Amino acid sequence: MPRRTELSSLESHLGYWLRYVSNHVSHAFALKLAAVGVTVAEWVVLRELYDSENAPSALADRLGITRGAISKLADRLIAKDMIVRRATAGDRRFQSLALTSGGRAITPKLAALADQNDNEFFADLDLMTRDTIAAAMKALVRRKGLRSAPVD
Repeated sequence: MPRRTELSSLESHLGYWLRYVSNHVSHAFALKLAAVGVTVAEWVVLRELYDSENAPSALADRLGITRGAISKLADRLIAKDMIVRRATAGDRRFQSLALTSGGRAITPKLAALADQNDNEFFADLDLMTRDTIAAAMKALVRRKGLRSAPVD
């Protein structure tokens, strides 16, 4: 009979706890956004466009998602009258994405939902603990060269 090897428990893995918390934080946020008719991925695009117009390819590169995904998200947000595609006067093939007045009006409200969600999960942690967690996650992103924005 083969000898059994000792297996580590699920709870002994940091990744398990990161995913556990992340799933709950993300799900709660997704529900808040769904109540106003927006997905997490759409929120990410709206927030990125709030600061400046962007070419779809540049937006895809910055968020680390495919151009096809950006195109689908743009189509959905255009249908919701939250963004528009604009052709450049000098080159009609080049397009940029920009918020509509409705998109510009709703984005701060969505940001407030993001702030509310963070507060619901993390407000009871002291500032030093929150800063330590954020710094550790950002350091992992840099060291591992992670590029995909958390959109789902």
